[in-house]
Amino acid sequence: MALLELEGVDAYYGRIQALRKVSITVERGEIVALIGSNGAGKTTTLRTISGLMHPTTGSVSFDGREITHTRPSKIVELGICQSPEGRRLFPRMTVLDNLVMGAYTRNDKAAIASDMDRVFTLFPRLQERRTQIAGTLSGGEQQMLAMGRALMAKPKVMMLDEPSLGLAPILIETIFSIVREINSQGTTVLLVEQNAHKALEVANRGYVLETGVVVQSGTGRELLASEEVQKAYLGM
Repeated sequence: MALLELEGVDAYYGRIQALRKVSITVERGEIVALIGSNGAGKTTTLRTISGLMHPTTGSVSFDGREITHTRPSKIVELGICQSPEGRRLFPRMTVLDNLVMGAYTRNDKAAIASDMDRVFTLFPRLQERRTQIAGTLSGGEQQMLAMGRALMAKPKVMMLDEPSLGLAPILIETIFSIVREINSQGTTVLLVEQNAHKALEVANRGYVLETGVVVQSGTGRELLASEEVQKAYLGM
């Protein structure tokens, strides 16, 4: 049984259909990439999983239970957490306070402290900046904080929405190596990313979305080698 599964999902913004019969699966322990151009439906897919949008038809299941109409706060408690596009930090709060906010659904104090240590080990820069106001961090540091905050929810599935957006090439390398490290420590990752090459390099499997439809799927290696993917997303 897949850890996370969307089956035949249709979703609308008003009268505009954003997703058409989208079916994807994420197995425990995988990194799965969702690639596609702007407006393809990638973020809508994550919003549907998070419970911020509800599909008109189809279903979303997680860890053996249906969560199609579950409220977002409950979905976080169940173990799905998102690092959103644009980071969406609390800009006037410190790095430390932002991380603490990530654990708002938890009351296991000892485990929270241990997860804070884990975040500081993954992102030493955040430990150096822990008393700094989040809005004054660089773009790369803000991305690290958004990912660290998501990890503080202790997710079984971590959804990353455009983690490399607007970052310098050297920082993009750092972010993707941390994605690999998070996954190797046991967290399943669903990755939405415009940098298709980088996403497919780290992904076990991937799906290609075009105008709300899954048009292709396969292993990361298969999609990197696909002529259609190369032409459309890899600039070849």
